[in-house]
Amino acid sequence: MKELVARILTWRPVRVVTHFNNVGGSILAAGMSYQAIFAIFAAVWVGFSIAGLFLTANQGLLNALYAIINQSIPGLIGTDGIIDPELLATAGILTWTGAIALVGLLLTALGWLSATAQAVRTVFDMPQQTTFFLLVKLRELGLGLVFGLALVLSAIVSLASTALLGLLFGIFQIPQDSFFYEASARAIGLAVVLVIDTLTLAALFRVLSRVRIPVRRLFAGALLGGLALGLLKILGGALLGGASRNPLLATFAVIIGLLIWFNLVSTVTLIAASWIAVGMDAMRGFRPTRSAPMRRRKTRRSGCTMP
Repeated sequence: MKELVARILTWRPVRVVTHFNNVGGSILAAGMSYQAIFAIFAAVWVGFSIAGLFLTANQGLLNALYAIINQSIPGLIGTDGIIDPELLATAGILTWTGAIALVGLLLTALGWLSATAQAVRTVFDMPQQTTFFLLVKLRELGLGLVFGLALVLSAIVSLASTALLGLLFGIFQIPQDSFFYEASARAIGLAVVLVIDTLTLAALFRVLSRVRIPVRRLFAGALLGGLALGLLKILGGALLGGASRNPLLATFAVIIGLLIWFNLVSTVTLIAASWIAVGMDAMRGFRPTRSAPMRRRKTRRSGCTMP
């Protein structure tokens, strides 16, 4: 029996979960979700205030952007969602409300990115960054802008692929309300989101958190996290439905739902980071049972310290 338990403890999924728990992953994920809930509303307001200056003439592109955001955060934007798209259409950045939202976005978004970067570094048993804080904030701000542009680009790709799919089905005289068209469009949407999630996680682990990870391990872990996030988004409505239907939580259903969602996303992100960290420990020859401080000291002595 002891041999069986010892063998199970050496399995990588078990070691990943153990590592996640040893570094306080649940607490780190809770902190990330707390920061995210404050950042998301200011980000949506400012983002669509700026996007509205260029995309108001293209309602199809706006709808595609709404769809991609709703795939990442189910029920965030829509007539029955948390944010009404008609209100976003009237949002303006050149107003007092827009200016306040812009300041709020900078503070909350940078706070969330800082918390996320430190959480990932904690998973990799890394100390706090010693880089000059202004450079860190500029890097965080730049990554946030790149992520926003990636959302717009993915919306364009999704819109173009849907149009191409409609043209292709039209050639074969297959109606667009058929099951095959709906399934194909859904598959394309999920593929676009998977690419976004994978690249976002890779940038989060390598660029934002400044952890040196071999490319193969980086993208293997990021892809695994992207697949888990995709499954989470498919099941998002069912997972969040319980909070909204609970009469005891009805008044706070929106906030509770977002907290649950961001906590799940943050947990998946840190588990993906743990998967990479455990693999890197095995690559350096660390024993699965070695504690985090011992691993850190051994890493420094061996000259493998990461920034």
